[in-house]
Amino acid sequence: MTEQHHDPDYGRLIVQGADRPGIVASVSGVLTEHGANIVSLDQTSSDPSGGRFFQRTVFHLPDLGVRLDGLTQVLRTKLGDRLRLEFRLVEAKRRKRAAIMVSKADHCLLDLLWRQRRGELHMDVPMVISNHTDLGDEVRQFGIPFFYVPVEKGDKAAAEKEQLNLLKGNVDLVVLARYMQILSGDFLEELGAPVINIHHSFLPAFMGAGPYQRAKERGVKLVGATAHYVTEDLDEGPIIEQDVIRVAHRESVRELQRKGADVERLVLSRAVAWHCEDRIIRDGNSTVVF
Repeated sequence: MTEQHHDPDYGRLIVQGADRPGIVASVSGVLTEHGANIVSLDQTSSDPSGGRFFQRTVFHLPDLGVRLDGLTQVLRTKLGDRLRLEFRLVEAKRRKRAAIMVSKADHCLLDLLWRQRRGELHMDVPMVISNHTDLGDEVRQFGIPFFYVPVEKGDKAAAEKEQLNLLKGNVDLVVLARYMQILSGDFLEELGAPVINIHHSFLPAFMGAGPYQRAKERGVKLVGATAHYVTEDLDEGPIIEQDVIRVAHRESVRELQRKGADVERLVLSRAVAWHCEDRIIRDGNSTVVF
């Protein structure tokens, strides 16, 4: 079922915590008492005895914007205080502000901008930040501000400070669309917003430069991509989405790279779309995706 992103009376309630009897009844009870109609409800538990519970509920409630604070207070009492659950209550109409960071490769960046312009991604793009000038003209054709922030050798801290001045408080999400720089732990902590990254799925087999050449030399039969949340541990954050495509011995390194780019575009767009629709719940170093 297609969700009503533009209807101001649609809301999403995301719940997680230790599993115990009565959670579903409590969530449904609060929404029903406030006159909400549940449109969809997805839930799962890692273990019904001592496991973790996760739930995503979409509901319709007339005048949601006016009644949001009152509903939040009741949920805080009945879910937070009584059941010790974490929850997020959001208006479905609110679009995420997603900044994109990129280096020279354009395939993921332009795919995201195209999908956003077509309305396939429920987000706004307030800016694109790059450590190179190559893609500035293409970004501006979408009417989006392009900021060039070079990363001088040995002075990454200065670049991150400038990036934070642009990003902090202005975005809900940062997407690394093949941004070929490692973000520091200090940057991630001060940013205060989730970061999604995309890379090929050869890791950890073919780390570093020239992965497709080395993959070709080893005769790989699958080329893939992984989208994940960024943590201080390089490429080890919670995985959101992965996909693969078969390749054959007759295909060149260039053809492997082209197929890899196709998969990267699809995987990253799915991950961003799911995040913007509040379908992803982080659980430690893993994710639940509804």
